[in-house]
Formats: sequence, structure tokens, C-alpha cells
Amino acid sequence: MLSANDNELLTRTGPGTPMGDLFRRFWVPVLIATELPAPDCPPVRVGVLGEELVAFRDTNGAVGLIEGRCPHRRAELFWGRNEECGLRCVYHGWKFDVDGNCVDMPSEPPESQFRDKVGITAYPTREWGGYIWAYMGPPELPLPELPEFEWAHVPESHRYVSKKLQQCNWAQSVEGAIDTAHFSFLHMLVGELPPDAPKALHYMKADGSPKFTIKPTDAGFVIGGARFAEEDSFYWRITQFLVPNHSLAPGAERGQNINGQTWVPIDDHSCWIYTYTWNPDRPITEEELATIKGGKASIHSVVDEQYHPVRNRSNDYLIDREAQRTASFTGVQGISEQDACIQDSQGPIYDRTQEHLGTTDVAIIEFRRLMLRMARNLLEGQEPAEARDGRAYWVRSGAEVAPRTTPFEEVAADRTAAGESGP
Repeated sequence: MLSANDNELLTRTGPGTPMGDLFRRFWVPVLIATELPAPDCPPVRVGVLGEELVAFRDTNGAVGLIEGRCPHRRAELFWGRNEECGLRCVYHGWKFDVDGNCVDMPSEPPESQFRDKVGITAYPTREWGGYIWAYMGPPELPLPELPEFEWAHVPESHRYVSKKLQQCNWAQSVEGAIDTAHFSFLHMLVGELPPDAPKALHYMKADGSPKFTIKPTDAGFVIGGARFAEEDSFYWRITQFLVPNHSLAPGAERGQNINGQTWVPIDDHSCWIYTYTWNPDRPITEEELATIKGGKASIHSVVDEQYHPVRNRSNDYLIDREAQRTASFTGVQGISEQDACIQDSQGPIYDRTQEHLGTTDVAIIEFRRLMLRMARNLLEGQEPAEARDGRAYWVRSGAEVAPRTTPFEEVAADRTAAGESGP
């Protein structure tokens, strides 16, 4: 368990909080690039790290991420006109460019220089891997390096990116992702598995108590979960956690699509989960895309036009009690929704002072230790080295059946190396 003080330190990410300051030392995704599809398209509200912002793509295609209210009378700039390289407030016509400069103030006399004294907060942005990323840290610091994820480098046809709303604190959702023991229960079928079920499913159903190994990496740590496979082998599921808020999911065998997620707090009670699937070697097929968009892949939900999951807390995730009795352990359709229903049920901010952790919770313990240490180090003036090492994110996750005599280090070295043509 955590102390109440440590739980607060881990979960609070608003302006001026230690964990929020740590997040702000890194690039974070704030939109899917297609949410701003063309120059001068409508602006979009962006809630991130406790701030209310607005994003727009100007006439030249540059993306601005600026504070969400006009400094004149605090009207919301979401209603603004995106025109001629700036976002114009519709209340009195004040106009701001992507750098937050007031470039027009038609409600003041022509000779007035007042506009030169008025500006708004603007954050640097980059388009990368199908997302729009922002740096929200101190402007006097050098910009961090973008994380060199393999999925951001592959051709667009080789990846699928989306996002989904999660109605709980970011940290408990991350903990759900790096706790891979739960697959033997939360995501399992009831009764005997069909003969043609993948061997991996048989391994996970037969062994609900995997043995975990944690190894540090240059950008976080790698998690190996070993289940008994054949008489002489283990089935390893290998997960990456990459600071401050990324995880690459286990399960992909050689040649299969790989999945990952990035958690970005909206506020302390909700977050966006940016979800991505990629194949290093080939385009994602139409059949695979249909599976992903239908919510039948491991990390993607069926979402509405606002990227809110169709099955959600307000409708009890459309739980089917008959299916729970006869077919699935939960009665909730979709692996992503099964995860979300449990994570949401822990409360807006999970009270870790009341928990009782077991032997399969070692990754959760390591996650908390690492993030709390980094936040405290930053308080003492130690900047995170990971923010300056984008190459450290050039890794994969995966799954492998290996002889029981093979050390995890060897299994991980073989299965987590990304493509040779790296950044």
C-alpha cells in the first residue's frame, strides 16, 4: 500500500504539482492529428494536465495550442473564428496566433499599442506518429526529444491510432495495463477452451499465477511474466513501461501486430488513453482494421465521434449476466472495456492506503517507486534524463515460448529489440 501523501503525489498532475511538473518535462500527445484536418478548420477544446486549452490549425498548417480563454473578458476561444493565421475571439475580435501573440485588436483605436502588451499562454507542438504532441514545461528549458517510438516511424499504412476517454485517474489505469496477471481472469472465457484456441490462451487459463521479473531500461522498465507452457518451457509475456506515461502491451508473437497505450491526464479524475497498433513489417490488413475498429482488439474501444467509449460507466458497460454465466468471466464485451470497468470501479482516485498487494503486483510496486522517485528528484532540481533520450523509446513488447533454462534477460533482449533501421 501507499501512504496518503504518496498517493496524492502519484495521482495529482495539475499545474504546480510535482507529478504534473514531471509530465510537463516530456512531450505529451494532446490530439489525434486528424482532429485538426485542414488549415483554418474549426478549433478543438483540449483538456490536459488540469488546464483548459484550445487547439487550431492556422492558414499555413501550423498547429497552435493556446490557453482556452481570451484575456480580455475571459470568453472561451473555442467559439472563435480560425482565419488568416490566427484564432479570433468572437466577443470583441481580439486575434491570437499560434505563439499566443495578439496580432489584432479591432476594438481598440488604430493607434493603440495595447495589443503588444497582451498575450496568452501558448505551448510548442509537433505532429508525430499520427498525433499532435505538446511540450508544456518551462519555456526557458531546451525542448525535450520526441520519444522515438517504432510505431511513429513506420509508414502510415502500417499503423492505426486512436484514443478513448477513461473516467478515472491516470495512474490506476496505467497500473491496470502493467498488471498482466489479470488476463487469466478478467479477460478469460468460461469453461473449456475450444480446441482451435491459441496456445497462449491455454497457457494463461492454466496458470493464473505467473512469476514476474522486472528489469530497468533507459526509459523505464521491462516486465516479464512467465507462465508454465510445455513441460520444458515457459510462456513469457513481455511488457514495456516507458516514463512517464507509456506502455507497450504484451501478447504479440513474432510477425503479429504490436499494441501500445499512452495515458494523458485531463484532470485528476479522468484521462485520455492514446491507443496505437502497428506492424513493423507490413501494412495492417483490412480484416485487422475491422477487428480493431470493432473493439475486438486488445486495447481499442468502440468509440463515438467524441472518442467516448460506447460501452461505459453510465450504462454499466452493457454487462450481459447470461454471457458472464456461460461465456466470459465478466460478461462485458471487449478487452478494453473489461479493463475500463474495473479501473473505473476503483473510484476517481484509487485509495491505495486500503489495498493489500500480492506476489503478482511487483510491476505496480516498481511503477510507483519509479514515478515517485522521479517526481521527488525533480523537486530537488534533478531533471529527468529520459526526456533528453528519445532513442531509449526504440523498443518493442511481445510474447515468446522459451526453454525454462533460458534467462529472462536473453528472452527479453531478443523480443524487445525494435527494427534495425532505427532513428
